[in-house]
Formats: sequence, C-alpha cells, structure tokens
Amino acid sequence: MCGIVGYAGHRQAADVVIEGLRRLEYRGYDSAGIAVVEDGKLRSAKRAGKLVNLVEALAEGAPLPGRVGVGHTRWATHGPPTDPNAHPHTDCNGHLAVVHNGIIENFAALRAEAAAAGHELASDTDTEVVAHLLEAEMAAADADGTQLARPGSLAEAMRRVCRRLEGAFTLVAVDIRDPGAVVGARRNSPLVIGCGEGENFLASDVAAFIAYTRRAVELGQDQVAEIRADGVTVTGFDGVPARVTGYRVDWDVSAAEKAGYEYFMLKEIAEQPRAIADTLLGRIGADGNLTLDEMRLPADELREIDKIVVVACGTAYHAGMIAKYAIEHWCRIPCEVELASEFRYRDPILTRSTLVIAISQSGETMDTLMAVRHAREQRSRVLAICNVNGSSIPRECDAVLYTRAGPEIAVASTKAFLTQLVGCYLVALYLAQLRGTKYGDEARDVVSQLAQMPNAVDVVLETMEPVRALARELASEGCVLFLGRHVGFPVALEGALKLKELAYMHAEGFAAGELKHGPIALIEGGLPVVVVVPSPGGREVLHDKIVSNIQEIRARGARVIVIAEEGDHEVKPYADTLIEVPHVPTLLQPLVTTVPLQVFACELATAKGHDVDQPRNLAKSVTVE
Repeated sequence: MCGIVGYAGHRQAADVVIEGLRRLEYRGYDSAGIAVVEDGKLRSAKRAGKLVNLVEALAEGAPLPGRVGVGHTRWATHGPPTDPNAHPHTDCNGHLAVVHNGIIENFAALRAEAAAAGHELASDTDTEVVAHLLEAEMAAADADGTQLARPGSLAEAMRRVCRRLEGAFTLVAVDIRDPGAVVGARRNSPLVIGCGEGENFLASDVAAFIAYTRRAVELGQDQVAEIRADGVTVTGFDGVPARVTGYRVDWDVSAAEKAGYEYFMLKEIAEQPRAIADTLLGRIGADGNLTLDEMRLPADELREIDKIVVVACGTAYHAGMIAKYAIEHWCRIPCEVELASEFRYRDPILTRSTLVIAISQSGETMDTLMAVRHAREQRSRVLAICNVNGSSIPRECDAVLYTRAGPEIAVASTKAFLTQLVGCYLVALYLAQLRGTKYGDEARDVVSQLAQMPNAVDVVLETMEPVRALARELASEGCVLFLGRHVGFPVALEGALKLKELAYMHAEGFAAGELKHGPIALIEGGLPVVVVVPSPGGREVLHDKIVSNIQEIRARGARVIVIAEEGDHEVKPYADTLIEVPHVPTLLQPLVTTVPLQVFACELATAKGHDVDQPRNLAKSVTVE
C-alpha cells in the first residue's frame, strides 16, 4: 500500500530517504513526506500529489540536514490526499514524527480519547492518533522520572502503543529525545530491515535500500525494530528479544531501474522471457524428476490431498483460474478457485486433506494473507506461490514456490503474472508426479515444453508493432469486450482488467459460451471485441464453437480482433484484425496469448496520456482488507 523508508547512519538522511521513496512510489503516490532529526530539532516537509511535488518543495525551501530520518509515500485510506493528511504526522509539541502503512481499526475510539485529553488533531487520518499516543507515552515516562533521552525510550513507547492498536499496520517513528534511533513496528503489514556498514534501514520493500546493501532481515509479526547507525534491536510487542532471520537480496539496483524504457511496465513486459526462464531454472533434479527446493511439505502428506483450493486477488486470481485447468487435468484432483477477499467469509469446507494454494506477487496482499491464516486455523496445508522472498505470506505457509520474476515496479502486473502461471504449472506437475497421475518422463516432457516458452514469448514481443498501432487507433473508444474459452477465458478476464487498470475504460471479459446468455446484448456496430481463440489442434470442438461466436458478433456489426495461433486458417476470414502467436500446447497457451493484451493496454493508455506505471487510485500491494 504505502511506501515507508527509515534511515540511521553516516549519510544525509534526506538524500537516502528521498531516493528510497522514488523506488517505492509504486506503492502509493497520493502524497509524500519526510522528517529528519538533527541537533535536537525535528524538521519535516510533506506535499499532496506525487513525490516530485515534495522534491520541488524541498529544493525551494531550507535544507533538511540530519543523519536520522523517515519518509513516506501514501495511498489514501482515511482522508483525501491533501497536505494535512500526508505523512509524517507529528505530536502537539513537534518532538516526534510517525508514518504508517495499513489501517488502525479502533482509531475512532483512540482519536476521541486523544481529543478528550487535550491533544490537537489536524488531519482526517487514522495515523495521526499514533503520534499523540506516542506523545502520551513519552510524557508519562517523563512524569515517572524516567530519563527519556536514554537509548530505547522511543522503542518502549512504541511497544506500549502497539499493544493498544487493532488492525493491520506498519509504523515507523523518530523523536528528538531519542535522536539516534528510528523505530518501526509491524502487524499484518510489511516491514524489512536493511543492514549496512555504519548505517541501517527500515522499509516496506527492499527496493528502498538496495543501492546501499543487499543484506536484509525479516521482521516478524507483532515485532518492534530499533535501528541505529551501529546496530539493530528487535523485540516483540511484549519487549522480549526476538529471533530474526537474515537473507541476501539476489538482485541489484539495476533491476529496479528503467534501463532506457519510458515506463517500468514496458521494461517488465520485455523481461518476461528471462523471468520465465529464471522461474524454471533448476527445477529438474539429478534423478531427472521434478524437484521444488522450497517444497517443505512431505511427499506422503501431499499424496493424501483430496481437494485443492486456490486463493488469490486480481491478476493472481486469473492465474489461479488457469491453474485449475492444469491441476485437474494433470493431477485428477478437484480444484476450486476463490477470491481471497470472499474466502473466509463464506465458511469454506476445509480439512487436513485440503491443500490451499495462495498466489500473491508481493506476499503481502492482506486478503490473501487472511485467507492463509483461516486455512491454517482449519488445519489445511497451505502452499504459497510468491515473488518476494521473506514476505508475510510465504513465511506463514507450509511451503512456497518463489517465482523469481525480480522486482516488479509497475502497478499493473505483467511478468509476475506469467511467472505465477509457470509456478502453478510446476506445482501441478509436481503433484501429478508424486501421485502417479503422470510418470516422471511425462512431467519432464511438459517441463521441456515450458522451457520453450521464453523463446515463444520472445517471438510474440518481436511482432507487437501492429498491436501498438491498433491500440493507438482505438484510444478514443469507450468500451472493449474480451471473449475466451477454456484457458482463454481467464486470459480474456486479464485483458479486460489491464484495460480498466491502465486506460480507465469500460472493459469486460466473458466466457464465449455465455455470450448468448446476456452479453450479446452489448454488441453494436463498431464495438471492438477481442477474441482469444483456442488452438484448433488442441480442443477442436472449442475452436469450432468460438468461430461460431465470432460469426455471431460479426453479424451484429462488431469489430473483431482475434488472437489465434499461426496457421489457424479457419478463423482468419472472420477477423477484422488478426494477431498471431506461436503454436504451443493448449494448457500453456496463456503464456503467449496474454502478452498482446498487455502491450495493447499499455499502448492504449499511453495514447490517452496516462501514467501506466502509476494508474489512478491504485497501489502495487493491497495491504488492507
């Protein structure tokens, strides 16, 4: 949701924090702010709008010197994106500043309590109440005769405040009375520690500090971290020292730069062949069988599975829909696909023999995390398919398959989606191999086919100029419909979602067989309809049926844009625009048919003058329910 950076070290904090916020702006860009501690003073600045507004204000005003600081980019929840609602928020005396990611569910009662105690609240946010709670804790300690300037006093105040809070939150604070410290806390919201030489970092994503260190530490649930230039201390909310796990980030700062592309999304679309190859790397063991290094679930337990439930949100949900086809076809296990936001509220039937697969790019998607926790409470086994090492969801699951897509900065998912598909295919094949529904050589054959997918996606990318031209031509349209069958149906949904996210257009995806059950009423003269056509060699009956669907919409004047494999001569006469993709096995077809839809949405949004990396009202990681 929001981007947070904290720094304590030997550099100018403002420079480090602003650079980190640039790398985290994809997490929220409604407003931005910074606070720095120096010589017993707290200096801060904040502005509504994108980070550039803050940078310009800093350039015009007095410098913010200091070697301890915190910064924030906001995705608004409580209160509109205005200067007063921007973070950091301060206490009444200007001694401390706090930034926040998440939602404090009991803030209304706490706000009323603070107001009754005489605190002046200047914003509409749930965050500001934390500043006043910290102020009260520090004042109470002072009244008891405690020396507030001692190391650790802000951390103790944070622990006391966190024990009163309900909801999901990351909090990071600085205080002039504990001047060398930056203190952070997390519950159900991401926060990671970066460990440098003579400097340390707190951030909601490792991208914030990757320019300075690749050494990171996972901050666990209900933990408080205190960083100083010379060290890090982590405790629970109860003050008990916590054991932490360190890891090394396996990508560098260049992976988070645009590398000459106008937008991160363009770069990430182009990176998809490499991302697929990296996800497949090392998945065949020395014995020739498929092996998943992160699979911590014993083989005997996986053989007992009698039902699989995939939970995910947004684009990841579409990956799960495609996974269902592969799982049921290869494993012969019943599979359900659920929106994570609805999953636990309908009282699903879960047992010890149920495997729940949670798909999330960030590993911090709050709806999916809550679904994981519900499944574990029901004693189901839970496996994560995730892109971010050390994030919350894989840490709370029984097993994980990391997709190795590298950092994805653009809000609209591209390479993460394709690698999620590859991850789903690998899990399905692994289960099929364990359960004997596929022999080892059969699984290896499919993995061999998957190994050809980077080349196939490369071929698609090399032929996208006509798609870009089409997108520019259709930029003035008000609506686009998408149709698909079999695995093409989730691809149609994904194509429509991309257009909604980026171009702010009305776009809908439908199962083509449902056309006559209502959606055909939407067809009118000139309406663009994108049709994802199944391979004629894979599912002939479905191919024939979708050709009939195309004829039905052509008869009503629609403009038909067809995505079909090379050599599909049967569909060619009925396409106003034909986009050809390489022939691949039916279940793997989404890996190539999705790419033109990504390019189409990106180019159409660009033609409309939109920022495709940071579409309005959206943030990369949805870390609140």
